[in-house]
Amino acid sequence: MPRLRWQLFLAGVLCALSASLARAEDVPRGGFAGSASCAGCHVAEAGAWAGSDHAWALKTPDAASVLGDFNDASIANGNVTTRFTSKNGRYFVETEGADGKPSGFEVRYTVGHRPLQQYLVETEKGRLQVLDLAWDVTAGKWFHLYPDQHAPPGDGLHWTGTYKNWQARCATCHQTGFDKGFDFPTRTYKSHWAELTVGCEACHGPGGAHVAWAKGHGGEDPYAALPMGPGQQAQELAVCGPCHARREAFSQVQPAAGAPFHDNYALALLTPDLYFPDGQQKDEVFILGSFLQSKMKARGVTCSNCHEPHGGGLVAEGNAVCTQCHGTAGNDAFPSLRKADFDTPLHHRHKQGSEAAQCVSCHMPGRSYMRIDPRRDHFFRRPDPLQSKAAGAPDVCTGCHAGKTAGWAAEQIAAWTPAGDKNWQDRSAFIAFTNGDRAEKTVADLTRYVLDREHPAIARATALQALGSAGSLSAADAGQALKDDDPLVRAAATGALRQIDIQSRIALLMPLLADPARSVRQRTAVEIAGAGAAKLPAQDDAAYSRGLRDFVDARMANADTPESHMAIGGLALSRRQWDEAQQAFTTAVEMDPQLASAWLVLAQLADARGNVKAAEDALNAGLAASPRNADMMLARGDLAARQGKFDDALGWYRRAQGADPQRSDVWVAYAIGYALKGDKVAAAEAASRARALDPGVALPQELEQFLAQPK
Repeated sequence: MPRLRWQLFLAGVLCALSASLARAEDVPRGGFAGSASCAGCHVAEAGAWAGSDHAWALKTPDAASVLGDFNDASIANGNVTTRFTSKNGRYFVETEGADGKPSGFEVRYTVGHRPLQQYLVETEKGRLQVLDLAWDVTAGKWFHLYPDQHAPPGDGLHWTGTYKNWQARCATCHQTGFDKGFDFPTRTYKSHWAELTVGCEACHGPGGAHVAWAKGHGGEDPYAALPMGPGQQAQELAVCGPCHARREAFSQVQPAAGAPFHDNYALALLTPDLYFPDGQQKDEVFILGSFLQSKMKARGVTCSNCHEPHGGGLVAEGNAVCTQCHGTAGNDAFPSLRKADFDTPLHHRHKQGSEAAQCVSCHMPGRSYMRIDPRRDHFFRRPDPLQSKAAGAPDVCTGCHAGKTAGWAAEQIAAWTPAGDKNWQDRSAFIAFTNGDRAEKTVADLTRYVLDREHPAIARATALQALGSAGSLSAADAGQALKDDDPLVRAAATGALRQIDIQSRIALLMPLLADPARSVRQRTAVEIAGAGAAKLPAQDDAAYSRGLRDFVDARMANADTPESHMAIGGLALSRRQWDEAQQAFTTAVEMDPQLASAWLVLAQLADARGNVKAAEDALNAGLAASPRNADMMLARGDLAARQGKFDDALGWYRRAQGADPQRSDVWVAYAIGYALKGDKVAAAEAASRARALDPGVALPQELEQFLAQPK
């Protein structure tokens, strides 16, 4: 399949989010008062915040904030040696630049303080890039975040490339009141912010009116409308969730604290690149998607039940965080809890006080990102070795008990807790479906899961998306999902109707153009466009047009990312706007020349317009950037075959086979190449190899007929 490069842009690439070298004045704006104005009244909170990860999210470099060794230190990675120096209180990095030559850069900002610190440099006026080299605070040494990557200059994954741009990928969650200020026509940034780092108002909202109220200037306290703390789950998730989530923003301007999530962001679902099929975190997903799957979320637990919000630490030491609720006394705020002693070997079955006896060891397994930064999974799952094995996911039991099997671990757990209820986290139907099981029972089980509102909405939306893309969902069931209480499910349901006739599809979708969540309205408009807007009732055209404009505006808010132009190009294709599609995909490959899927679309557009030379040029340009890409080799072969150049076609299919010999479709193409040459023996052998790799692979009817011909 085409390489979807935009799925790689986080995976541990960056810390979290933004900044810009616009050198905004050190004067709060837009109703912001600045954290310094809070400290006089909120002394304890300000003191806790001062040493927090939020306070260290972004700092100007000085002797106190720079933790790395800039005393003429160096580190080599491949053929590139990077030096770190300082002079007169300024800090410099000499490394490989965008042109492949050694270049010098001044450090503009520091990012974070534990367990690593990163550094931002300005590669051109206003554009900040994050270095692939970071300082290991604990070990006291420089290290490369991606030592095996070796992305060359010009590659989107090179540290100067689009995927390492700070404003596009990270800034908004590292600052307060951030405005990216990206101008698409000139491809330049003029970013602004109210406060350099994550200050008080990043979570509480602009404080100017609150300060005036506190000084007795009349009116009501505006912060009274933004209550947070235990018991305020919806509000806390709206405040904390946007930065602690894998999501796409709809605006260049940071939304107000506590703004409705689904009006401002599209949350990533539990897709295979981000999560294992059993729901465990895989890529760097920043917690929210995991927490939304948990029974704790369903019962009303919120961030501040476990985390002290100003310092960022836990509210208690070790297992005491959990036993404040999971103990013999229970917790009146959560009356459904079973009262019992869980911090005992009778429950955890390990030596008291050991690492294995910590609740988080079994219920919140960690996974390291950026090589040395462990993040705990906030699913709060019960260990389920057999389900983890079926999902190809890590298992906490056999992860510690080396040499033991998942079956052994499952038997131990069953002997200890024979009545354990795992229905909440049961993903067996989804795992089977993901593994290619399309049996009637599997589809029925997964459909029941989707429609059962007792299950986590993010998991139901993910299952719904899988069913819909496979054409395995009935129109009635999809229609029911369109009326779900949760916007994640409604948004996913909009794409689950493609198997029914166009008029019925549009009729079902139309009401969602007025959905309260902007994320749903956008998805609805795009699906209607794909269905064929020519059949849209005239009286509904205004709502449809607004939805499309909103979708494009949201993508253009991220016009500094190639994936946004891919989305705009996809919409243009569905609307048969060929020039707009070509422009969008061309912009995408300008930003990331290795984006093979965009080159393939450009070639298809040119070929469909009868410009074979332009199609060849597009594929050749893509192959120049990604010489081992089998998809573009196959497309090059198909193009030659349609021109009757069978020798050339076979040559390209042979190259594709050499580039990726484990793909069944490559061998099918190879068989077609031999069939075009009339070589039945070689064609049959290639077809046999395809079936060996995938017994269910479908051969084109013409190839089947050719192979069936008598000798």
